[in-house]
Amino acid sequence: MNNNIQVLCFGEVLWDNLPTGPLPGGAPMNVAMHLKRFGISSVIASSIGNDEKGTGLLSFLNYAGMDTTYIQVHDSLPTSEVLVHLNEKNSATFEICEPVAWDEIHLTPELADILKSSQALVYGSLASRNPATRETLGKLLNSDILRIMDVNLRPPFDKQEIVVPLLKKADIVKLNDDELLTISGWFNIKGDFSSLAEGLYDLLKLKTLIITKGEHGASLIHDGKLYSHRGYKVKVADTVGAGDAFLAGFLAAFFDEKIMPEALAEASAIGAFVASKSGAVPYYDIQTLRDFIKR
Repeated sequence: MNNNIQVLCFGEVLWDNLPTGPLPGGAPMNVAMHLKRFGISSVIASSIGNDEKGTGLLSFLNYAGMDTTYIQVHDSLPTSEVLVHLNEKNSATFEICEPVAWDEIHLTPELADILKSSQALVYGSLASRNPATRETLGKLLNSDILRIMDVNLRPPFDKQEIVVPLLKKADIVKLNDDELLTISGWFNIKGDFSSLAEGLYDLLKLKTLIITKGEHGASLIHDGKLYSHRGYKVKVADTVGAGDAFLAGFLAAFFDEKIMPEALAEASAIGAFVASKSGAVPYYDIQTLRDFIKR
């Protein structure tokens, strides 16, 4: 494992209010926590409210051994909460409240310093819905760092004019098959799955494009070559955080310089494992995942 990598994960931290009760979440937080499970140094940059729910998130993260130094505390905006709705297949849709603390993440001297000592930046589209956080992210993206975009098109916070500039800054993009259809449409890219994926990959001049496909597995394009994995069959508890776990699993393998088929298989395994458990960051260790892959 490459232990010389530090990843800065920027964006939302929140409470996912599931039918079974509230659980900590937010894509950047989930990715950071999963990276830590893989032995990679990860830092979360976000903002919480000066309230009980914010204190609860900090307590959760501190207990998990995460560095909370770069989570700002907002005096007037509340800690974020999201209503999670599950359909008959336990796939999640999200009702995201606003305004919340992570709508105003500021570029502090401390955040600028941690960026300089990081080798990669993970960010998404959701946190950029507000101009304040979007401006901060824009400044971070102007640095010489590996930029990894985890697309999260959450209506109504899925505006083309906000998402496209973020895509054009990325070196690695991860999205799902529905998001591939939407974004390809923005660029008037047409054809079958391979045509859409290759067209977007070429247009954005990416290092890697990753597409998750739910129960149908995942595909990626790296150095111009398309790879696919059929996925792992599990009984889904909920899909919350499965894509975040997938991305962290891929990045862990990527930083460890594993070949793409192996990276895709390991990412698919952790994504499926998390989908089989409730919440975005269920407990596991590396041996648990090895056993899961071998089953």
